[in-house]
Formats: sequence, structure tokens, C-alpha cells
Amino acid sequence: MRLKRLVPAALASVLLVVLSGCGIGLGTAGGYTPSGTLSGPLANVKPLDGATFSVGSKNFTEQILLGKMTVILLKSAGADVKDLTNIPGSAAARQAQLAGQVQMQWEYTGTAWLTYLGETKPIPDSHQQYIATRNADLKRNGLVWLPPAPMNDTYTMAINAATKKKYGITKLSQMSKIPPDKRTFCVESEFTNRPDGLKGMLQTYGLPLGSPHGIPRSNLRTLQTGAIYDAIAKGECTFGEVFTTDGRIASLNLTPLEDDKSFFPKYNASLVIRQEVLKEYPQIQDLFAPVAAKLTNGVIAALNREVDVDGREPADVANEWLVKQGFLKD
Repeated sequence: MRLKRLVPAALASVLLVVLSGCGIGLGTAGGYTPSGTLSGPLANVKPLDGATFSVGSKNFTEQILLGKMTVILLKSAGADVKDLTNIPGSAAARQAQLAGQVQMQWEYTGTAWLTYLGETKPIPDSHQQYIATRNADLKRNGLVWLPPAPMNDTYTMAINAATKKKYGITKLSQMSKIPPDKRTFCVESEFTNRPDGLKGMLQTYGLPLGSPHGIPRSNLRTLQTGAIYDAIAKGECTFGEVFTTDGRIASLNLTPLEDDKSFFPKYNASLVIRQEVLKEYPQIQDLFAPVAAKLTNGVIAALNREVDVDGREPADVANEWLVKQGFLKD
């Protein structure tokens, strides 16, 4: 979800130039975004009256939801907000922030560490991964990472209810309990070739790809992301590549397997702000800290489901959740 939607940096730069040259900027989300009155733990946050911000996001459901929450809260605090959510691709969204067209947006620690900052080895501990990413991005790019949400939108394998009932597995280390001929996998093509993808995962868990004692390549089936979830549910493959915060996991009664050897990088989400903006408006941190603390995997997965499965508008889902949590009054 985070790395798959990258476009090359050169293309991202062209995109920015073309959009700006056409006079339409980066705004692609459109539509009405509500606002309310700050309440509960946000009631005493210093107002942002007279401030003007631009808020971005990438172009998938979770990112748009987080972006809409940000727009709603800033507007509710009195700011004038330009909604630039739904930017096509991670590279374009990142370039927009580096260029100053976007002042704040949510980002994932693993994406920044491995892709934007060019590091090659993820840090297994989520807090240490955040600290390293925060420090490096501030030093190199003048971007401030606010404390991260608990949510970790990373990869894992999922199984359906029948497989769980038959074999009783809940962890990746238990994949070997499945008979060799039943160890079938549905994955995206990119996932089979990435260093933090299928090959490395299987090696880590003692089932090397292509080995007589591991997983033969004939046991792999390559599908598009959306089709994988359906294929797992229908039993077309025993294991399927999923994202841990995807709402379709619950809607299809799938079980994501615990990455008990911590192979996959950590992708905790943080609101990232240009340093000069936070220096002028330090109350932004007070505005978002209580909200970020509530964003667990279960919470964001449920919100993603309302959009992807129930067909609701991200702005409505985001606003309703903020009201239910007591952060806003309509």
C-alpha cells in the first residue's frame, strides 16, 4: 500500500510541474469537508485563527481518511485549510511536501526510512524506528515527525476461517504446520521480488522459496491486491499477502498471522509537518497528539472498512469518528 503506489521521482517532479502549470495545483480530493467545535481533550488548544495550511495525502483510503481528519481538525481550530488530499503516488506526495506545496501530511516510518531516506535495513523495534526516522528527516529535510500512532500498516500473510479452524495457526512461524502441498500463496508480483517481501519472509521462517524443503514456485499465484483478499476467503490459496489495517480482513473473516520474528518493517503513521510551520504554530502538536494516540490497528481498519466495504465518503467517516471520540462537537 505504501511502497506499491510509488511513482519514480522524476515522474513525480513532472507531475508537480504539469499540475502547477495548468493552474490546478495538487488538489484532487474535492468535495465538502465539515468542521465543528473542538471539545474534550482538544477544547483548550490555542486557536489557529488566521493561519493558512495545505494538507496532503496519498491516494488510498487510509491516507485520505487521515488527511480528512487533519483538514477537519485544523478547520475546527480556526485555520483556513487547502485540501490537497488524494495526491497520486507516494513520490508525488513526498515531493509536494519537500517543495512546500504541502505543509503537513501523514506518513509511515518504514516508507520514509527505506524509500525517502535511502536506508537499506529496517529497525525491528517500532519506537527506535520512529526515533531514527524522525531524527534523520529533520536533519536532512527540515520535516518534523509528531509522535506516531499505535497503528502499524505493514505486511503479513492471512488465512481464512476454514484454514484457521483446521490447523489452528495464528503466527507466521506456524506455516510449517500446513502440509507442503497445501502451502499455496497469493501475492502481488512486486512482493515476490522485494527484499522485504515473500522471499525474505519465507527464508526467515524456514520455508525458503524454490527449496525442496520450502515452497516450490508452482505454489505461487500472482494477483492484483484486491483480488488477493477474495482468493484467500474462497480458499483459492492458503496464504495471501495483506496489509494489517485493511478493512477487508474483518469483512471477509480473515485472520492475519502474527509476524512473530519481526521480519516485516514497521509502518507506524505520524503526522509530518514542515519545521517552520510547527515553529510558528506549536499548538498543532497539542491538537493531534490525543487523536494519534487513539489510532490503533483495530480503529483504522474499522474506518477503512466503512469506506472500502460500506461505500461511505472518507470525510463523513473521519468526522463521525472524531465526534464519537469526543474530539469535536457538530
